[in-house]
Amino acid sequence: MADFPIKDHYTMQDFREMISLLRHPGGCPWDMRQDHHSIRRNFIEETYEACEAIDTENTPLLLEELGDVMMQVLFHASIEEDAGRFDIEDVADYAVKKLIYRHPHVFGTTTVSGTQEVLANWDELKRKEKGQQSYTDTLNAVARTLPALWRAEKVQKKAAKARFDWADVQGPVEKIREETQELSCAITCGSNTAEEVGDLLFAVVNTARKLEIDPEDALNRATDKFITRFQRVENGAKSAGYELDRLSPSEMEELWQSAKKQEEASNE
Repeated sequence: MADFPIKDHYTMQDFREMISLLRHPGGCPWDMRQDHHSIRRNFIEETYEACEAIDTENTPLLLEELGDVMMQVLFHASIEEDAGRFDIEDVADYAVKKLIYRHPHVFGTTTVSGTQEVLANWDELKRKEKGQQSYTDTLNAVARTLPALWRAEKVQKKAAKARFDWADVQGPVEKIREETQELSCAITCGSNTAEEVGDLLFAVVNTARKLEIDPEDALNRATDKFITRFQRVENGAKSAGYELDRLSPSEMEELWQSAKKQEEASNE
């Protein structure tokens, strides 16, 4: 049995010791086998689950999910501590020093007029910190592991700081029309379809950005709406005594239009 104290309340130090116990002999066989790569996806999933708690304003769930995210941080730090490269204290030290450096208006003598100047200073300090010599460097620094829509949006925002941007939303809207036509041609020709789909999505993200709409949120809302309508279509088919996959395209379209009308009526 593991030698770990039973308490009414645990601290961050207890949490750190728990992870260390699990990862070493006498702990958990599964935990001892993990490395950065094997639990990489777990880190991503736990972060998204924390975001779900935020989106649903579920405080008890947020408490739980933040613990799961912190567990991932401590786990990765523990791996590095065993390798002798750094530990969680080094992580904290680096993070605090970075915050001090990037907040000269709080910890230094810099004066700012408002949040926009704070953000401008933050970007400039970050470029110096990362050794970024050009705007292209800042674009390349955007993590490829971000969700594709967010990565596209972030790259576009950084390009806009070099004044490489549309004057207004009509520019990317027209680009959507152009890219849609090019995709149609690519489909007809049977070539470059993946590239053209990507170009079209990039134009849609640009439009969302100009409208100050989060593209990930917009697509998630559209997906939720699709699921709701799909359920109405399937329920309509079952009410008529049919399985959905047995209906003809025209019958499905009729049920789809009926589902849209039901949704519109419920929103009035």
